Amino acid sequence: MLLPATNQQLFDELTRRNILTPDLARTLAATLARDGGSLEDTLINQGIIGGEDLARLIAEVVHIEYADLRTKNILREVLTIIPRKVSQNYGVVCFAQDDVELSIALRNPHNFQALQAVEFLGKEQGKRLRYHYCSQESFNAAMRQYQTLGGEVEEVLDVVEGDFEESVKELEHKTEDRKEYDTIKQAPVSKIVSVIIRHAVEGHASDIHVEPMATESRVRYRIDGILHTSLILPKYIHNAMIARIKVLANLKLDETRIPQDGRIRLTLDGKDIDFRISILPLTVSEKVVMRILDTNQGSLTFENIGFDGRALEIIKKNITRPNGIFLVTGPTGSGKSTTLFSALSELNKEDVNISTLEDPVEYFIRGVNQSQVRHEVGFTFASGLRALLRQDPDIIMVGEVRDNETAELAIHAGLTGHFVLTTLHTNDAVGAIPRLIDMDVEVFLLASTLNVVLAQRLARRICTKCKKEAHIPESTLKTMEGPLAELRGIIGDEVPKNQVYYEGKGCVHCGNSGYKGRVAIVEVVDVTDAMRKIMIAGYHADEVKKELTKQKFTNLFQDGLLKALHGITTLEEVLRITKE
Repeated sequence: MLLPATNQQLFDELTRRNILTPDLARTLAATLARDGGSLEDTLINQGIIGGEDLARLIAEVVHIEYADLRTKNILREVLTIIPRKVSQNYGVVCFAQDDVELSIALRNPHNFQALQAVEFLGKEQGKRLRYHYCSQESFNAAMRQYQTLGGEVEEVLDVVEGDFEESVKELEHKTEDRKEYDTIKQAPVSKIVSVIIRHAVEGHASDIHVEPMATESRVRYRIDGILHTSLILPKYIHNAMIARIKVLANLKLDETRIPQDGRIRLTLDGKDIDFRISILPLTVSEKVVMRILDTNQGSLTFENIGFDGRALEIIKKNITRPNGIFLVTGPTGSGKSTTLFSALSELNKEDVNISTLEDPVEYFIRGVNQSQVRHEVGFTFASGLRALLRQDPDIIMVGEVRDNETAELAIHAGLTGHFVLTTLHTNDAVGAIPRLIDMDVEVFLLASTLNVVLAQRLARRICTKCKKEAHIPESTLKTMEGPLAELRGIIGDEVPKNQVYYEGKGCVHCGNSGYKGRVAIVEVVDVTDAMRKIMIAGYHADEVKKELTKQKFTNLFQDGLLKALHGITTLEEVLRITKE
């Protein structure tokens, strides 16, 4: 927070630059005088000026340099010159050094206690101090770099390692001391598990794997579809971590012979996060996989997922139909469920009854009746779908078509005035139709109900903070000339004229991976009247190809290639996910 005198200087400067009118400046000044609060927060929250632009302006007003730390990778030996607690308490961070000076970023240049503390550290280092002003977003980005997963866990282990290890080994097999054993092991393990979970959520991981190895316990995060080893722990801690996760998920502690599934809901930084827990017995111990389900992220739109052009047009047309089947295909982890939930979010209105059958229920949607199948009691997709048809539904989502019975029931529902959304495991959209025919469904009924088939994969998005032009080998560029010519023949001017690709060089924002988030690579088959006739006539490949040409159909590779040329993903990523 700035001092009142500096507030007035800032008002004057904002008015001089026509960012504030004199009347608005007076109104804001009166409001702050009456209610208190921060001028900086007020200006940003009301959308008057962006955080970084305001930080630059404040730096000018107080006559110090501006620093943008949002994507700066600060060396750990530099960052830790100021201990984390001091940095948090005083709003200061050391982000660079050379032989003669330290570069210090401040949140409040008028905090004299902070300045005194930093001056003392500067004398200890024998260097001059060079002050900068930074935004709150910049400061938060720097603070996150203190919080390394290994470092936080090591702090816990360093404190308790000797006593903990010996106590666990001594008491682990003494059943009469079970209560004492549980007390000893849970104290540090609770902290370790919470640190692992928090770092996974902050790093936007989709899954946490806790795996027993021969001599250690390994923690891996799946981020943007790729598994990364994040932490190696001593073997003696593994069973205690499994026990802690079982307690959180309300699972049986003494059952280690059969798989167990559960759920955990935690509140992290004011957000409710759900975790789907799967515990699997291995030969030596148990393995845990925790699927992270962020209930706060809201529903994604088709555009946000990666649908555009012809594909988006066909989907928007078919999503409004009153009946029929909307089919999404692809392997496990290709984003089929996310696409279905995007569709349900668009369809979720007060005047429609939507029911789902899922295995398991992942995201809870307000106003939608969601059921989880339970094979152990005979509540399968088929039996559940029969029950749903007696619930007066308008729209039905079936998690997956796995057999003839479910396929026939879905077709029957589509024929009797219901709109059915479901998934199927096939490699591409064109192959979904013969796959359904192989399930012995009546072809003429399938042709009457199927509206659209889409297939998708998930590619990693290039990080927008460190995106740059990629150097592609000449041999690879020549290989792409044929597919590009074919793509231009289909969609013409939508394809960029120059064959230029992009990549991320790696930065703090993306964890030095060059990627941040994922985008859907898609292909869509519109089941037109002509396609229905082809299905009834035997679904011959030549006829299918002719009809798809008329539809200006682009396959998965072609859609990925177009997204690579537009700088959304990399050519390397497109080749990786479409190699089959």
